[in-house]
Amino acid sequence: MRRLLITGAAGALGSVLRESLKGYADVLRLSDIADMGAAREGEEVVQCDLGDFDAVRGLVDGTDGIVHLGGVSREGAFEAILNANFRGTYHIFEAARQTGKQRVLFASSNHAIGFHEREDRLGKDAPYRADSIYGVSKCYGEIMARYYFDKFGIESVSVRIGSCFPEPRDRRMLATWLSYADFTSLVKAMFDAARTGAAMVYGASDNKEQWWDNGHAAFLGWHPQDSAEGFRAKVEAATPEPDWQDPAVRYHGGSFAAAGHFEDD
Repeated sequence: MRRLLITGAAGALGSVLRESLKGYADVLRLSDIADMGAAREGEEVVQCDLGDFDAVRGLVDGTDGIVHLGGVSREGAFEAILNANFRGTYHIFEAARQTGKQRVLFASSNHAIGFHEREDRLGKDAPYRADSIYGVSKCYGEIMARYYFDKFGIESVSVRIGSCFPEPRDRRMLATWLSYADFTSLVKAMFDAARTGAAMVYGASDNKEQWWDNGHAAFLGWHPQDSAEGFRAKVEAATPEPDWQDPAVRYHGGSFAAAGHFEDD
């Protein structure tokens, strides 16, 4: 790959990929509305507001693939999420259509299906049950990805990221944890695949406790290597026994499902 675009490059996962994908493409084009520091060897740094279509079109032009991480990454007021998560996602796919039909990795989220109960193991056909306005924005992005493939042939993979941190922070993450190394290998598998269509993948490592089934995406050849199990004793010693009536425990979305509407007093 000659030039790979990463939006949201100043964020936590963007910063991870900035390091772990070094050399995967000749050039990493890094974009965010926030400061990303100076470009290093093999990098281009472009500040861009995803709500500005002309800027996004210029950002996408000349790239061979897109990792779309950009946007608000937590719950917030609708107006705060609207620009980057709704407008920005549309702008990315439309710019890809206009400039060469690049393959897109869309960073979706488990919060698109956060109101399923944790005893339910979810696969390809699990209905959307967003637990937040943020989760709704991820449902929208997945539907946009499907639309742009069905109508224009733009391939994509929507990754419903679980909990991507250096290590699991609580008992819920013993099921939802995605290691940085497994996330990086998923990105590579997605771009290395001969064809993706408009695929969806649950982004979790090879954890003992499994809430999500990726059998439908086996054609990508992604095999996560890490597991949260090695952190179990540490996590359980540091956290209380779960209250199974607590929505944060009962539902896949955790605290997002338990929280009230963000804009209420």
